[in-house]
Amino acid sequence: MTTVVELEIPAARLGFARTFDRVSTFEFQVGGMIGGSAPLVWTNGPDHETVKQALEDDPSVEVVASVADDKRSATDESAVTSQNDRWLFRLEFGDGVKLFEQIVTENDGAILTARGADGRWVVKLLFHDRESVSACHELLEQYEFRATVTRISGVDDLARAQTPLTETQYETICKAHELGYFDVPRGVTLKELAAELDISHQALSERLRRSHAALVSAELSERTAPIEIDR
Repeated sequence: MTTVVELEIPAARLGFARTFDRVSTFEFQVGGMIGGSAPLVWTNGPDHETVKQALEDDPSVEVVASVADDKRSATDESAVTSQNDRWLFRLEFGDGVKLFEQIVTENDGAILTARGADGRWVVKLLFHDRESVSACHELLEQYEFRATVTRISGVDDLARAQTPLTETQYETICKAHELGYFDVPRGVTLKELAAELDISHQALSERLRRSHAALVSAELSERTAPIEIDR
């Protein structure tokens, strides 16, 4: 049964620990999947220069580029926080994230979303079955990631999954995961996935972006309580 797991992990084990120490209001949201080229990361803080300097001084990340800023309404649900300004950086993560990603992908998992605040990361993962979840969790414990499971749910039944995705988006994400689109390296290209789903390359790209946006928006608005993972 396909399973979605949400984890909280201290920044000291993945990245941004020094940035959180220096900028207490720092928050981030990964704008694309971790893996492959350096990902785009939306950030929040008191001002652009403070955030940029903290990131440049943080040994856990490398600032590849400062891309853009984004002025939004405070009521925009896709904003990382209620502040109006946020800034986009292309960042190269260090060994912590690379090891985490390796553990997830080697256990047939995929990283759906990643965000953080208050000195911790919140990541949502997708797995084919509970056995893969357990194997991944055991390795995370072995490598002392100090991961706390905050939510775990099966998604065979779309109605019970409490997913923000439409049925078409859900089926697309599942097919992409099944064919290895989220793997590193990718098991299927966007063009090949589009052919499999019998839709255009552009339509698939837009559907994936909308799906990711819906998942991120849902994650930013939800509050959860810790639960136990199967062993």
